[in-house]
Amino acid sequence: MVTGRRTRTSRLDLHRLFLQRRIDETDGKISIIELRKELADRGHPVPYSSLRDWARSRLQWPDAPTPAAAAPSVRTVVGWITRHPDTLTEDEGKQLKAVLDACPELEQTHELVRDFAQILAQRTGADLPDWISSARDAQLPGITGFARGLIADLEAVIAGLTVHWSSGGTEGAVNRIKKIKRQLYGRAGFDLLRKMILLQ
Repeated sequence: MVTGRRTRTSRLDLHRLFLQRRIDETDGKISIIELRKELADRGHPVPYSSLRDWARSRLQWPDAPTPAAAAPSVRTVVGWITRHPDTLTEDEGKQLKAVLDACPELEQTHELVRDFAQILAQRTGADLPDWISSARDAQLPGITGFARGLIADLEAVIAGLTVHWSSGGTEGAVNRIKKIKRQLYGRAGFDLLRKMILLQ
């Protein structure tokens, strides 16, 4: 999966137009050795192996096989898995299906992520213990560790996924007070801190 990285620049990129023109003029019959000699004659000697590897990947050769499309990056696949299925384009859906067909572990991860997202969206906290059991049985490093962490405070997590009220407002107020305190760099006494909070 760790493919599709950005192609690094090379000092040979400066000669790309010249080399491509020579390939087109000779209908692809010119060899890498001849290209290397022509570059050296122009005052740019380069090692044969460097030119060979660069030319194979960067220049267009007649009758060369079409290069395979780069596989999606890890970040892209994670985005497809964690997004709502309705937000994926048709092309993204096809690529995701191809990736999942090629990797059973990712297919299992995809199903677990979708199930957990459904619990979050529909606030069905009662289904969480069953999901945790499935996640632990899957033995997938990231998912299993996450499920194990949920068990540590299971009742609170189930309540958070079931009831419609939360302590979000209180947490927001506490964070606002902490921000004001940090802005004063620890030099404010209680009276000044109180005044700043009341003014904001």
